[in-house]
Amino acid sequence: MLDDRKRSILEAVVSEYITTGEPVSSAHIAEDYNIDCSTATIRSDMAALEKDGYLTHPHTSAGRTPTDLGYRFYVDNLDTRQSGLDTSKTETIADFFTKAHFELEQMLADTSKLLSNLTDYAAVVVAPTTDATPVVNSALLTKISLSTGILVVVMSNGTVNKFNIEITESLSEEEMAGINSLLNTHLADKKLSELPEIKTGNRKIDSLLFKCVEIPKTTAEEDRPANVPVYLGGTSKMADEFIAVRKIRDVLAILEQSYLVVTMVREVLAKGLKVSIGTENQIESLSDCSLVVAPYRISDSMFGTLAVLGPKRMRYTQVLAAVETVGEQLSKQLKSNPW
Repeated sequence: MLDDRKRSILEAVVSEYITTGEPVSSAHIAEDYNIDCSTATIRSDMAALEKDGYLTHPHTSAGRTPTDLGYRFYVDNLDTRQSGLDTSKTETIADFFTKAHFELEQMLADTSKLLSNLTDYAAVVVAPTTDATPVVNSALLTKISLSTGILVVVMSNGTVNKFNIEITESLSEEEMAGINSLLNTHLADKKLSELPEIKTGNRKIDSLLFKCVEIPKTTAEEDRPANVPVYLGGTSKMADEFIAVRKIRDVLAILEQSYLVVTMVREVLAKGLKVSIGTENQIESLSDCSLVVAPYRISDSMFGTLAVLGPKRMRYTQVLAAVETVGEQLSKQLKSNPW
């Protein structure tokens, strides 16, 4: 436990370092922060904080910088009353969701870009999943040329699957309507891997129905973390945060591996955390990064995750507010639209 003075000094050091990126001296804290004690006392307390593992002392500087433990204390004690977004960013979020009328994949991709623009860091949106394997909500076959059709299958978790279907027979509008009626009657509430055979006795129609069942069935995959869609926004902004080219390359390599990204954000949520800092990420390449996460929901049992990845000295107050606000608005949008 830290007494009030040490707590104020630690919070001042972290806040100053986040702003400047430069080691913070006791003289600077005494001059710029309202801490009622002498420079000598602040220096003594900073030395004690270093001994306790909250601060570190770069050899080339008289100032100190936060450790992962120092950042953790700072984040865990943020004043949530001052965590709101400014008016312009709040309006940007509201305007985005007012105009958002896309299919699920497009909305999630655009949301990752929105979150990156709000924070100036890399943003991740993990598609919604559920403990249960998704089932078919609806299916629609549409002709796009004389010999080609697209079968659109909407799943219970909101994802949209599209399959190219070869149409070798001429079909009237009435026959196409009948085929779509049969597809919805027989495929609804079925897993893609367990779609049933549909037969009418009409060779021409049965041949097309066979394709509409077998093509989705043979391409179906289990809902594993490796197969959960991940949408990335602003990955190029990571280059602005790290000097070492190798560090940038290593971080981007992690973001390109969907399985690692999904596993990482799920582990943070499973720990009951909103922020994972430095070595808490358990991936060596991200030891200089922090990850801020928040869930969004379609229903009580179906949810996805938003995340922002940036340097440990990120602007936590603003990033937490942005992630939580976008998550809340995305949840409202998804619950109010029949995806």
